[in-house]
Amino acid sequence: MAEERRDQRGARDEREGAQEVGEPWGRSARPEEAEAWEVLVATARRTVADGLVVGTSGNVSVRVDDTVLVTPSGVPYDRLTPEDLTGVDLDGRQVLGTLVPTSELPMHLAVYRATDAGAVVHTHAVHATAVSTLVPELPLIHYMSAALGGPVRVAPYATYGTEELAENMLQALTDRTACLLQNHGTMAYGTTLDQAYDRTAQLEWMSRLWLTASSVPGLSPTLLSQGQLAEVAERLRGYGQRG
Repeated sequence: MAEERRDQRGARDEREGAQEVGEPWGRSARPEEAEAWEVLVATARRTVADGLVVGTSGNVSVRVDDTVLVTPSGVPYDRLTPEDLTGVDLDGRQVLGTLVPTSELPMHLAVYRATDAGAVVHTHAVHATAVSTLVPELPLIHYMSAALGGPVRVAPYATYGTEELAENMLQALTDRTACLLQNHGTMAYGTTLDQAYDRTAQLEWMSRLWLTASSVPGLSPTLLSQGQLAEVAERLRGYGQRG
């Protein structure tokens, strides 16, 4: 569901007695928050460049101590500047910035409260969203499902921006680092924005792979077994460079 499309900055400036652009709600941004905001904006723009979102759909957040920096609602990512830094505490109270946080804030906060996530990426990726309308979980088409904790579940549909959707998402994320949102999109988290984004991209790729293989007339794709996936999960523990 695309978020509100109105230009919040224009509306904000038109309000009588409106705050100046970038004037914080309660305090100024710390250096580490300003640095994290730069990475967040770059990640948000990457979701557009890579075709994972259209317009202002989707959202990105990163946790800095007890503050969650999050993309604002309805503002095109290519227009975000350092002065647009938007942050809330873990209870959702705005502590930084003047722009209204994403309408999907309940989902982001639910992830941070329930996991050790350092960053969250939500998209409306086409292939992953298509899969969410067809099956209760993404079939084991590729061993990289193990990198997301196992078969990727589909959270039952609920209206965007609601606590119901956040609860459905958390159930689907049990022992997982990514899930699909029925008729909606993807949700993935990681310790860093890069990791959360990579998991999102991997989920979209696997969704596209399954849809492609399933579209061949008269044939069905070979799927992996739970045993094969468990073996991959063990091998992945030692994957990458040491030290």
